[in-house]
Amino acid sequence: MEAGAIPYRLVGRHRRIRHDDLMEYKRQDSVKRRGAADELSELGQELGL
Repeated sequence: MEAGAIPYRLVGRHRRIRHDDLMEYKRQDSVKRRGAADELSELGQELGL
């Protein structure tokens, strides 16, 4: 959160994030992970693994 990937606000010493922001972060993370898995799969096929 400190890196700015998910916006938040401080309430006392606690961080609060909006549900919509969390869902968008999860969606983007899922897209990245799927892309990485697809790349690994392609490399494996190219190398005959």
